[in-house]
Amino acid sequence: MSLNHAQAEAVAHKEGPCMVLAGPGSGKTLTIAKRIEYLIRKYKVRPEEILVITFTKYAAKEMKERTRRLLGEEAQPVTFGTFHGIYYGILKWAYSLNQANLLTEEEKYGLIRQAAAKIEWEELEDAGEEKDNLQDLAIEIGNVKNNCLDIKTFESIRFGAGPFRELYQAYEEAKQRLRKLDFEDMLLMCRDLFLKRRDILEKWQQKFRYILVDEFQDVNQAQYDVIRMLAAPEDNLFIVGDDDQSIYGFRGAKPGIMMEFANDYPNARQILLNVNYRSSAHIVNGALRVIGHNKTRFDKEIAAKQKAGETIHVQEVKDPVEESRYVLERIQEYQSQGIPYSQMAVLYRTSLDARMLSETLMEYQVPFTMKERLNNIYEHFIGTDISSYFHLAKGEQERKYFLQIANRPNRYIGRDSMSESKVTYETLRNFYCDKAWMQNRIDQLEWDMKMICNKTPYAAIQYIRKSMGYDEYLREYAVYRQMQPEELMAVLEEIQQNSKEYQSIDEWFEHVERYKEMLTEQARKSRSQGGEGVALMTMHGVKGLEYDTVFIIQGNEGSIPYKKAKSPDDIEEERRLFYVAMTRAKRKLIISYVKEKNGKSLSPSRFVNELFIVA
Repeated sequence: MSLNHAQAEAVAHKEGPCMVLAGPGSGKTLTIAKRIEYLIRKYKVRPEEILVITFTKYAAKEMKERTRRLLGEEAQPVTFGTFHGIYYGILKWAYSLNQANLLTEEEKYGLIRQAAAKIEWEELEDAGEEKDNLQDLAIEIGNVKNNCLDIKTFESIRFGAGPFRELYQAYEEAKQRLRKLDFEDMLLMCRDLFLKRRDILEKWQQKFRYILVDEFQDVNQAQYDVIRMLAAPEDNLFIVGDDDQSIYGFRGAKPGIMMEFANDYPNARQILLNVNYRSSAHIVNGALRVIGHNKTRFDKEIAAKQKAGETIHVQEVKDPVEESRYVLERIQEYQSQGIPYSQMAVLYRTSLDARMLSETLMEYQVPFTMKERLNNIYEHFIGTDISSYFHLAKGEQERKYFLQIANRPNRYIGRDSMSESKVTYETLRNFYCDKAWMQNRIDQLEWDMKMICNKTPYAAIQYIRKSMGYDEYLREYAVYRQMQPEELMAVLEEIQQNSKEYQSIDEWFEHVERYKEMLTEQARKSRSQGGEGVALMTMHGVKGLEYDTVFIIQGNEGSIPYKKAKSPDDIEEERRLFYVAMTRAKRKLIISYVKEKNGKSLSPSRFVNELFIVA
């Protein structure tokens, strides 16, 4: 395959630092593979002195295969691997580590849970929220390490300074007792090893004299520190990346590291791969108009190899129901025109945004795959609360239903009053026979259950929210948990909106059960049919992939940019995420936004408006 001018310049680079800015669809994998070939055949570099680092095992395997096709057996001694894989190999050699020393994700969550219990921290006590809290804590612990921060001065915005530091220390102590490492420890230990043992660092510097790094925009501080040490003193560091596609800030990556590279290596060669071979000119130019509104970036002129093609289509729809029907109809239309399902993708900011569409596709038996598991909204603690209220309203007396809602909102009903497998209002009244004010609370609960028994599910939920004070309970809960109340309200409002089409609580229960079965069946199909259906995935999940036709749904303020993004840096990362989503499309790009959701008016995303404004 012939190279364009910029690719040829990058391939021919011999020594010293070089930064290749590689936009979407610019042929960076080919460029890296050809450079390896050039180093070995033209510059006579020994293959075993070449190290190629990628971010995923899949990318490392693909790069290795591409290089093997070019070089045959000559490529065999070249080292390909991920950051964690390479750094683990160095630690394994230095400390005789093995797989048993590595913490699995399950073990990691277990240790975080134990650490929280040890310091009597209540953040994880709610079973409905525990999984999300564990994930958030694991990410926060990772950020401290990835960014090489000092825990003694680190202040967690999400969890507070003192409690988080205590939990972090307890987690680290438990890990050390077990002689276990988590993923981030591999980076930090390698960094410490090189800082303390000059002799060991020199050994690895001599082994890997030429280092190539792919997707450099995703590097975090710890990875960058190690790679800089490893590349010295010759600094034959060839980095390939696109600051406009830096979308993993929550994992410690930052586009500023590419800017840092330019400062740390002022003599570094800078090459822009300025031709997009993937997308039509309309898509390329539209994406550039959007990303041009970011301030922290390298300015780039990128040309499309493909002709103008179809314009980007922006569709306004009434609500998520109408949006899902619209996308379904377009998918069916394009499929009938010869575009296979596997060449279509629907992208969204969070998996919550895909719930309505996934139900519609299941209903009309359109095959689709989902990279991320779609969480069952009825298994959220709010869904479980509503379900428990409905079971009690129907006269069911299982203890678990009473335990779930007894103090949501707070009625001061203690667990010890519900010790039997069946609980009745009479047994509760007997337990609190000496407290008249508690008798009133129990009477009120019984009355409330009678009130909602014959209502439609929608009206019953409204009664639970307003007359029983559930909305107020959620707001207080959010403050206590240091969460945004809107997050919880959005879940509750979606459950209520979904209940509109059911006339009785029994019908609602049938829907919940059917939905659970559909999700289970869809998960099974996603595993078994490979890539044979329409791809449904988050904007984070689609990185590195491409499709003939791409739909971006819920293009609204609050979805993209996400409502949690407040600072200018956050907004810029959200814009990069939208840019990544847009540039997955080869020929057709359809963006939709809704006018209302859960009874609230919404506006189109500022990024959609920027499509029509040159920055």
